[in-house]
Amino acid sequence: MMLDGRKVLVVGAGRSGIAAARLCAARGASVTLTDARSEADLGDIGKALPNVRLELSGHRAPSFTGADLIVLSPGVPPTIAEMVAAKQHGVAITGEAELAARFIKAPLVAITGTNGKSTVTSLCGEIARASGRPTFVGGNLGTPLSEAVGTDAATQQGVVVCELSSFQLETLEAMHPRAAVLLNVTPDHLDRYPTMTAYADAKMRVMKNLGAGDVFVMNEDDPGCLEAYRRHVGGWLPLLTYSTTGRPKHRYSQAVGDGVVEMDVGGFVDGAFLVLRLSGPGGVTEERYPIADLHIVGRHNLGNALAAYLAMRGAGLCTSDHVRAGARGFQPLPHRMQLVGERHGVRFYDDSKGTNVAAVVASIDGFPSPFILIAGGRDKGGSYQPLREALARNHARAVVVIGEAAERIAAAVEGVAPVHRAASMPEAVRAAADLASDGDAVVLSPACSSYDMFKDYTHRGRAFREAVGALG
Repeated sequence: MMLDGRKVLVVGAGRSGIAAARLCAARGASVTLTDARSEADLGDIGKALPNVRLELSGHRAPSFTGADLIVLSPGVPPTIAEMVAAKQHGVAITGEAELAARFIKAPLVAITGTNGKSTVTSLCGEIARASGRPTFVGGNLGTPLSEAVGTDAATQQGVVVCELSSFQLETLEAMHPRAAVLLNVTPDHLDRYPTMTAYADAKMRVMKNLGAGDVFVMNEDDPGCLEAYRRHVGGWLPLLTYSTTGRPKHRYSQAVGDGVVEMDVGGFVDGAFLVLRLSGPGGVTEERYPIADLHIVGRHNLGNALAAYLAMRGAGLCTSDHVRAGARGFQPLPHRMQLVGERHGVRFYDDSKGTNVAAVVASIDGFPSPFILIAGGRDKGGSYQPLREALARNHARAVVVIGEAAERIAAAVEGVAPVHRAASMPEAVRAAADLASDGDAVVLSPACSSYDMFKDYTHRGRAFREAVGALG
């Protein structure tokens, strides 16, 4: 993509927008960065962007219609009036991750799904680092993909691992992953998408440019994945599926020589091992990896590990020894079922990243002890019925509800477990601690976004940790 001399408008002054503005300015573009927020809200970003024109406290329509290229930040809906006008004027529109990918020569591993993205992305990155190759890990995980451009990781000798949200995938056009991963498709962001089909369609864009020599890894246990795959894929695609409930049931076409044959490939759990079956020049080979290598727990995390192993091995980016070294070195991510304290025999777990119902269900299914769940926040438009069912089949002693969605959650779970209401995180933690007995757990897994009470899910997790620390 040639940027020299072009008029580029970057919409959204968050971290990805700032990174995109820097990338474009460094390549000779005339860059304007616009945001509806004021400089007082954003801080003095002008010092960080000396070669970028700022338009803050609102958008200016002429800047949109007069641009050669618009780079849209993922948090900005493409339906705002200025964006609609730009489309009508034929202005080219892209996203930060799509823009950055044009300048990356390294093999790219792209991970998406409703839940588990950050864990799989980070585990893939740990495996890549174990291989000794220069490695970048980022995207929706936190570090914008634009920050990989110009690093050793972005060269042909490196590896780039990128978490992609549905918002980022909306603008994907030319990005070409060596390995693409779809973990699950469950209700989320229905405040942005009119239907689940529209949300799934955005997720499926991750495999848009795959071809021979690439690999698509997909969760066979997830009905949303299977439905989306059948709707989008009419011909051959290099597919590897995995399951934590048994051996993958489906056989998929794999290219062999000049033809296509059906092969028994994929990943599954066998006792104390994760098993991969991979096709190669000599046929199908089987690899077995001890579950004991992993420091992450839970059935859903076995699926996450299978996805990462299949992506890295299926794409030929590492050896089996690198997989084992990466698995042993990988630690649980913050705010993802992280043990943050213990008081009077009660353990407190921070799962603040559980921002939708499916994530919470995955976290509490098969939980090893009775628990009190703290849930609530800003409602995202989905049903809480799956949460009710998960509470009923596990060891839920009670539910403490907080935030804007408190009454919706309370109505959904009433009768399955006692419901208590709290006005703040410290009040919720105190109530949960009082309800717990020796050997129980208190789990913050909100099933909602955090923006009603907190800046983001990390702020919510810190507030939970601080409240736990303040207990007597």
